Amino acid sequence: MPARLRQAVTIAALGASPLALTVLCAVPASAHGTMGDPVSRVAQCYAENPESPTSDACRAAVAAGGTQALYDWNGIRVGDANGRHQELIPDGRLCGAGNEEFKGLDLPRADWPATGVRDGSYTFRYRVTAPHKGTFTVYITKPGYDPAKPLAWKDLDLSAPVAQATDPVAANGFYTFSGTLPQRSGRQLLYAVWQRSDSPEAFYSCSDVTFGGGGATATDSTPAPTASAPSDRQIAAGADKSTVEHHGHGDQDAATSAEPAAADTPKAAGAAENLAATGGGGSTPYLAMGGAAVLALGSAALFASVRRRATTSGRR
Repeated sequence: MPARLRQAVTIAALGASPLALTVLCAVPASAHGTMGDPVSRVAQCYAENPESPTSDACRAAVAAGGTQALYDWNGIRVGDANGRHQELIPDGRLCGAGNEEFKGLDLPRADWPATGVRDGSYTFRYRVTAPHKGTFTVYITKPGYDPAKPLAWKDLDLSAPVAQATDPVAANGFYTFSGTLPQRSGRQLLYAVWQRSDSPEAFYSCSDVTFGGGGATATDSTPAPTASAPSDRQIAAGADKSTVEHHGHGDQDAATSAEPAAADTPKAAGAAENLAATGGGGSTPYLAMGGAAVLALGSAALFASVRRRATTSGRR
């Protein structure tokens, strides 16, 4: 290759690469969250204080999996789920989505703090720290569910979700959508799946409930604790100890671990927030990739043009 051609190609490549990287780094971060009402196990234990939980069940969860799982309350996820929930998450590991960090949430116990509910219409509230498009599906356990046994897929009434909502609007930190609870008695469990439509990533949570508006018992004589969600102040206080995204910061690749990405510089994070604030939703990643593709095509065109000129010059 003539020296002039090599120089031109190098300049074209160096000029296009930073632009492509800038566009890709502006892609918003992955979505994160957990069920807020009825409160999920991980949110309940976080609300109790990861360092010194008050309920026996949450103390046992910390003993099994450590405190970090509670600080990472919004990160129970499978990065490449793409609807393959039963295929990827084994029986007995549903509440932690098969993730070793969250194994304490899978402990089979009858004393998990529970939310009192009744059959009929119910308004679900899903706490979210990074909104994205997708579908929420909530399942309930079948009659005869035994909380003292590991939760299996067969324990859920998968044929009749109690709620399903696609692209609800997030407001004040929550997605809100309606569902209908069937007739049940005693302690049951609600399993929520949030499958993103702009990524294969999905999020999961377990919420313990008792039908009848209360009266659940861990034993024949001991009342089960009542569940309560963490406050905004509690969430803000523990955000710096989390390894997953809050308000759109952190890992930008749903297929990777929840470690903060190297691209999460203040400049890149600010770009992501600006995109979100101006309507950058589920289509934004595709726009970013499209922009990078345009830059690549431009570089190729420049390469071809320079090569043609070099070839013509060589023939003279």
